[in-house]
Amino acid sequence: MKIVIATTPAPGHVNPMLGIARVLLAEGHEVFAFTGRAFEERIEAIGATFRPIPASADQDVVDPFSKYPEFKTLPPGLELLRIILERLFVDHIPTQHHGLQEVLQEVPADVVIGDDCFLGLLPMLLQPRSSRPPVACFGTSILHWPREDGAPDFLGLPPASSPAEHAATIRDHDRIVHQPLALRLNRSLQELGLGPLASSPFEAMVRLSDTYWQLTVPSFEFPRALPKSVKFIGTPPIMPNQASLPPWAADLDGKRKVVLVTQGTVANHDFNLLIMPTLAALANEPDLLVVVTAGGRSAEDIPGPIPANARLANYLPFEWILPRVDVLVTNGGYGCVNQAMSFGVPLVCAGLTEDKADVNMRVGWSEVGIDLKTNAPTPQALHEAVRAVLDTDRFRRRALLMSEEFRVIDTRAEIIRDIGRLQPKLANREHAASMATN
Repeated sequence: MKIVIATTPAPGHVNPMLGIARVLLAEGHEVFAFTGRAFEERIEAIGATFRPIPASADQDVVDPFSKYPEFKTLPPGLELLRIILERLFVDHIPTQHHGLQEVLQEVPADVVIGDDCFLGLLPMLLQPRSSRPPVACFGTSILHWPREDGAPDFLGLPPASSPAEHAATIRDHDRIVHQPLALRLNRSLQELGLGPLASSPFEAMVRLSDTYWQLTVPSFEFPRALPKSVKFIGTPPIMPNQASLPPWAADLDGKRKVVLVTQGTVANHDFNLLIMPTLAALANEPDLLVVVTAGGRSAEDIPGPIPANARLANYLPFEWILPRVDVLVTNGGYGCVNQAMSFGVPLVCAGLTEDKADVNMRVGWSEVGIDLKTNAPTPQALHEAVRAVLDTDRFRRRALLMSEEFRVIDTRAEIIRDIGRLQPKLANREHAASMATN
């Protein structure tokens, strides 16, 4: 089959796409990847065909907020959330949609796959199923489906203990975020001859997809009734050899516990948020080796002085480092957190931007680690949290139980099986088209 995968041009979305694409390529499918130009080399290296997203919808992966400097200055909160959802996602719908249609005119796709934030798929999903290719989506963030307590996404709200607990926040979110976003979204859809949508666009992606792969395990999500299309498929296998071993690799000899620290690839414009306070927090811990990955930025940008027990790298091969890690300190990237859990690594999390407040809240709720509930943790708070995770068994035990849940899911088999299930829909669509022309 010919399969087109449309992906938000950011590492946290492209990395799982590459894992899914490798599964499909190994099964003999032709894969066309529609995303940002920064990923062309990586896409072609796995044997897929690259198609560039229009420049206006692309972004600088080294400085993803370069087009939007206000993202760096506004404090976390409802106003910043609304602006991010508008600028990064809703406003790109027409350009993404038209670009994808051009690719589909060139490539008669049997199946289209997209990530949960590629809202340019919405115009296709809003069409009758008989007039479009089957569509599968994969969730690179929290599961965008209504919670029983009504709490909105992206705010890091724990499950409510009473019906009134989140009532005021729900009202504020509706006024400041949902209503303005819905007006902007439906205006865009109206210009395309579609809509309106009553729900959030991310919820619509879940509801309208033929198959929706959530890249985690059930225990990392709140129990609630879900559409039959939603499947928890674990996390795609880490692509090997994406980075070389660091020159200090031999230092991870098992004599000291290893603390891995990362700010990911998006919210790493300021290393003073998490990396520097963690280095300061653990500088005087002789039983620890603190390993820092700069998420693609130069490790030389990390300001000094660097403690003697620290080791730095621009990138690290996660398939090599994660089996050696005793605790991960992270701002809460969804893919990174799930990879750590799949290896049984407990976490200390501190981050409130993007979807990180919700990811980190799930870390604390599921007891695989500690959520510090801040975007700027102090060295003292980090020290106490890291020592609590290292020096007690309960976080490690819970993380190991979570890793067992990942282990029993055959992600590759789930993807292959679902693509096969979409083929009858494809055959039915072709039959309907044939009948319409006769």
